[in-house]
Amino acid sequence: MEPVPERAGSLARGRQAYERQAWAQAYDAWTQADDLAPLEVEDLERLAVVAYLLGRDDQSTDLLTRAHRESLTAGDPAGAARSAFWLAFGLLFRGEEARAGGWLSRAQTLLEDGPECAVHGYLLVARALASLADDPAAAYALSEQVQGFGQRFEDSDLEAIGRLGRGEALIRLGDTAEGASLLDEAMVAVDAGEVGPVIAGMLYCAVIEACRDMFDLRRAQQWTASLHDWCEEQPDLVPYRGQCLVHRSEIMQVHGEWADAMTEVRRAQQWLSDPPGQPAAGMAFYQRGELHRLQLEFVEAEEAYQHAADRGREPQPGLALLRLAQGKVATAEAMIHRAADEAAGDVARARLLGACVEILLAVGDCGAAHDAAQELSEIAARLGAPSLVAEAAAARGGVLLAEGDAQGALRPLRQTASAWSGLHAPYECARVRVAIGLACRALGDLDTARMEFEAARRTFVEVGAKLDLVRLAALTQRATPRAGGLTPREIEVLGLVAKGSTNLQIADTLVISERTVARHMSNILTKLELSNRAAATAFAYEHDLV
Repeated sequence: MEPVPERAGSLARGRQAYERQAWAQAYDAWTQADDLAPLEVEDLERLAVVAYLLGRDDQSTDLLTRAHRESLTAGDPAGAARSAFWLAFGLLFRGEEARAGGWLSRAQTLLEDGPECAVHGYLLVARALASLADDPAAAYALSEQVQGFGQRFEDSDLEAIGRLGRGEALIRLGDTAEGASLLDEAMVAVDAGEVGPVIAGMLYCAVIEACRDMFDLRRAQQWTASLHDWCEEQPDLVPYRGQCLVHRSEIMQVHGEWADAMTEVRRAQQWLSDPPGQPAAGMAFYQRGELHRLQLEFVEAEEAYQHAADRGREPQPGLALLRLAQGKVATAEAMIHRAADEAAGDVARARLLGACVEILLAVGDCGAAHDAAQELSEIAARLGAPSLVAEAAAARGGVLLAEGDAQGALRPLRQTASAWSGLHAPYECARVRVAIGLACRALGDLDTARMEFEAARRTFVEVGAKLDLVRLAALTQRATPRAGGLTPREIEVLGLVAKGSTNLQIADTLVISERTVARHMSNILTKLELSNRAAATAFAYEHDLV
């Protein structure tokens, strides 16, 4: 006989755990019930959701396939089509477009002779997504229909997806204010607990991506914090946690919390490594490359950019800026030109143009830099995002400074510094203050220049921006070759320590023994009255010994 009480208890525990969002407990309970006797379609579908949220993609696919077959057997084509759609949804986000297309076609066929139902709306979602990049107006119209299906059939998931699609389409069409308003409205359904966990996670990721595309730092920060809290409430959750940590790392970097940003992106890589092939893994590696580059860890940065490229994430502009920092100016120029030529649309080009201006000024091509800065200003005016407006003003000020118009450069540079300060972005603000210092120095105001340089230097030391400390030292030319009574060899060793070299690497570079390096290091710490290598590194940057 079937152990009815035992199975009923497992089913009850599974359903209760599902309501509590205790996904691992729900999975174990429902799996136990399924072992005792096959689950009904509704429980199969919910178990498939749980498997997906736990990162068990293959099990989720198998469960939805079973639900599809059971619905067909029961003569329920709408139910079978619903399972087919969610099968396609999972496959599509894993990059298996051919299989996903097959399931979508099957769902469409199953619904051909039946009355309209909510599943018709879900199939329109796939069409809207396909249209978004090339024809946002069509995507908007389709998303309106999706929302209408949700309202008619009282499906909150579908309504929220429809609002999201309308918002994304409007942003692509240039109406960022109304688009952002629709995104916020879609997220209200998440805050109110009106949508299922899969759609909630999808909405979070899509809205944060849209905020990044609008260069809306404040909105991105708010929704990233909300996503973090949502993930923390569900410790078993896998699909969105890694991407959440990447976004948190980006926000922390903007706010100058670079050590915490590196910790978060490393955690993100751990989450995104299992199961492999998650799209956000490329984002994580690129973010790690950016942090390594700015901290003068060039080998690690290069490896991270390579891993990002291997996972489908364009490594520019970070890799081109790395080449610039390495002194490979021609290579940097070729890279940024290639990337800019391929980039289409305001968002893609805006992500490159600031770096393009920096590299073109480094090669002395003020005319091309002026054109790039002008294009960035035009895009910033269209999008209206404060962070992008600030970046465009900084580029414009940098070009004016390079052209010899120091007085003209000061106004946009000061506006930029104020904007970055208001956005709580200390590193970006410090970089602009260096430019302000250069402009003041060119105008003969040496005291103001010194104060601007010193303010920037303090911020660079605080956040760990070693690359910018090196550049600032070169610009201000305050070298003290025998600082602290160090010998020339000790200065060499200290410079390599500041670049992050180990004793063994220093020994190889200077062709001396590792024991000799240790002795030099001991002498350095004693002479400078410092306690450790980190303090010695800070001293080296403060005294331009790198």
